[in-house]
Amino acid sequence: MLRGKKVLITGAGGFIGSHLVEEALNAGANVSALIKYNSRNDWGCLEFLSAQTKNSIEVIVGDVRDPFLVEKAVKGCDVVFHLAALIGIPYSYVSPESYVDTNVKGTLNILEASLKAGVEKVVQTSTSETYGSALYTPIDEKHPLQGQSPYSATKIAADMLAESYGKSFSLPVTIIRPFNTYGPRQSARAVIPTVASQVLSGKREISLGSLSPVRDLTFVKDTVRGFLKIAIDAKAVSETINIGFGKGISIGELAMLISKVAGISIKIVSERARTRPKNSEVMALICNNSKAKNIIDWEPLTSLNDGLARTLDYIENNLNNYKIDMYNV
Repeated sequence: MLRGKKVLITGAGGFIGSHLVEEALNAGANVSALIKYNSRNDWGCLEFLSAQTKNSIEVIVGDVRDPFLVEKAVKGCDVVFHLAALIGIPYSYVSPESYVDTNVKGTLNILEASLKAGVEKVVQTSTSETYGSALYTPIDEKHPLQGQSPYSATKIAADMLAESYGKSFSLPVTIIRPFNTYGPRQSARAVIPTVASQVLSGKREISLGSLSPVRDLTFVKDTVRGFLKIAIDAKAVSETINIGFGKGISIGELAMLISKVAGISIKIVSERARTRPKNSEVMALICNNSKAKNIIDWEPLTSLNDGLARTLDYIENNLNNYKIDMYNV
């Protein structure tokens, strides 16, 4: 159980991180939320939480690239959820070194600080992108890792570091590997908010990249439940665990489903600027979640239609937060 435990969540100002903050609090944890420093004192997605929730957490402003700050943040913690990362794949083509600094060196700082502090559990956040284009589906945890973008390469490196600290120093670490997560507060960097924000703003011609890649979509509340189950289950230590729905849908089909849920007819236009380099595109990601079911008794509870309806409702009420006519990398 997390009740009474001191928990650090890095990347707490992000989409998944903000939901994890809420649910960790609901589980009775004492939550410290590490967010990246900026001069505007902007807490990212934590800004959207209730005043009561924000008043119930300790917000630490800093950067996972700073080992001194990380050591102070981790000291005294029982559980560390490490989500802080640069995640935009298109931007990793532009600025690969920044991905190495944050995703690899930042993870090293978390692992080293956790080892020194003697934490009970580190949950390292991976991504299904580490698998690359599927050699077989559904993808289980034994699937080879393939670095098809600078982003995925740095996440593979971070995962291997986490694994090495478990094997070399007996650090109690688990790698959680979520497939595509969606839901309220997600930025237009992701496909569902990209489509939904355009549709709900009145556009009937929707701009997207490649329409053929297949993705496995999990509602954010289900993904976060996987994080919490991993944190409290001793059987999860030293494991890598996929978290995903277990069913794929192409980007083109997904766009049409969003329009159906919204009750609005659309036309899709594929723009070259939104398309990944040919050999970098990951064509199919479909999760085999049997390990999650067997080890931590996790399975998704939210259907895609229900999750999309809840997401569209959020986006419709927060359209001002989206730059509809701008491609977000």
